Amino acid sequence: MPLPSGLSPPAMVTCAIRPYFQIPGISAASGILYHDRTLYLIADNSQYLYVFDPATDRCSTVPLAADPAEHIPKPAKPDVESLTLYKNRIYAFGSGSKPNRCLLYIYDLRSGSVVTEDLSARYESLQRSASVPASEFNIEGAVFRDGHWLFFQRGNGAGGCNGVFISRNEPGNAVRFVPVHLPDIDGFAASFTDATTVGDAIFFLASAEDTKSTYEDGTIIGSIFGRMNPENYHVEDVMMIPGRHKFEGLTFYRQTETALEFLVCEDSDSDEKTATIYLMTVPRALSYNP
Repeated sequence: MPLPSGLSPPAMVTCAIRPYFQIPGISAASGILYHDRTLYLIADNSQYLYVFDPATDRCSTVPLAADPAEHIPKPAKPDVESLTLYKNRIYAFGSGSKPNRCLLYIYDLRSGSVVTEDLSARYESLQRSASVPASEFNIEGAVFRDGHWLFFQRGNGAGGCNGVFISRNEPGNAVRFVPVHLPDIDGFAASFTDATTVGDAIFFLASAEDTKSTYEDGTIIGSIFGRMNPENYHVEDVMMIPGRHKFEGLTFYRQTETALEFLVCEDSDSDEKTATIYLMTVPRALSYNP
């Protein structure tokens, strides 16, 4: 697949990244959100929301189920893959890649309450709108923008269909699906793993594995970071992330005069039970027009 914006592999810009926080007890980190000087995380094999205070280096948990569990075996895991903030509530979306992965957890930051919704019908509507078979459906990122939910479909199945579902925040409204072409990484197809917004800009993560399955893991090839056009969702800039990481969570952290800084988390597909949070520095000239 050709690279967007005329980029070729040798010329692709590389962003700077380094380990920043270590949080024990979390494996398979899949979603991350920085808000009000607090870092929120989810793991795809857990029924807890993790709340990390960078100032004290302490981590607490919010149960998302009546009888929550951690390190849930793969066939039964809820596969919560994305965190986003909307109206002072944190939304944690399941991927929808299996029938047991269609739950949405909503954590109210003011009251501390948690509400659970079944997204099966909504996800089926998304599938029908783009003729994406259930075996290929895999939501890895979600953001709310201009009255719409944007759901980022990870095209890591045999069909390789990356794209964005655009859905208004009211039931019964039509859904639009925009296919998105992503570059290869060392000859392997990249697919969405998360997305976030900074102002009007849309940023995303994508990773490549040696697999054609939305369920089975493969050898990790690497990850990229990019910016999308907010009007037509075309990829405008792409940057390589050094190393062979499968980064699955992306959140804006802070900005300087010359750069934007993001926090990212990874799912290493291992038994490691410590989450390493990385600081990624991206030149503003390449990534953002305020």
